[in-house]
Amino acid sequence: MMAETDLGRLYQDIVLRHSRSPHNQHCLPAPDARAEGHNPLCGDRITLYLQLDDGTIREAAFEAVGCAIALASASMLTDAVTGSRRDQALALAAAVQARLSGDDTGGDLGEIEALSGVRAYPMRVRCATLPWRTLEAALRGAHRTVSTETDGR
Repeated sequence: MMAETDLGRLYQDIVLRHSRSPHNQHCLPAPDARAEGHNPLCGDRITLYLQLDDGTIREAAFEAVGCAIALASASMLTDAVTGSRRDQALALAAAVQARLSGDDTGGDLGEIEALSGVRAYPMRVRCATLPWRTLEAALRGAHRTVSTETDGR
C-alpha cells in the first residue's frame, strides 16, 4: 500500500502535469453547448465548449485563465467527459463536486481524485469545482455566467 505522503506527491504531480500542459485547451468554433464560469475570489475564468452527438459528448474543450487548480480541473474534466452521455457527465460533475466539498459519495474518480487535496483549503475548492459547475450549466443550457459567489457553493 502506498504511504499517504507518497499518494500526496502523486496527486500533486498529476495536478501540476495538467496545469502546465492542459488537455483540450482551445476553442471549438461551433459548439452545441457552451457556458462560462467565474471565480471572482481567485480570478479564474473558464469558457467550456461541448460538441454533442445524439446526447453524447463527442468533444469537450475549454479556454481559461486562472490558477493551477482551476486549469488542472478543467483539463481533467475534458478528458473525463469526452465520450460520455449527458446524464453520465452530469452524474460525474455532481460526484466530483461532492467529493471536493467533503460530501464524499464514494466511487472511483480515477485521476480526478488528485484534486481532493483542495478540501484542506476551502477557498481552493471553488477553483477546483468551477469547471464542473460550468459543465452543468452548459449541459442544462444556462445562459448566465456561473459564479462561485452567487451560486451558494
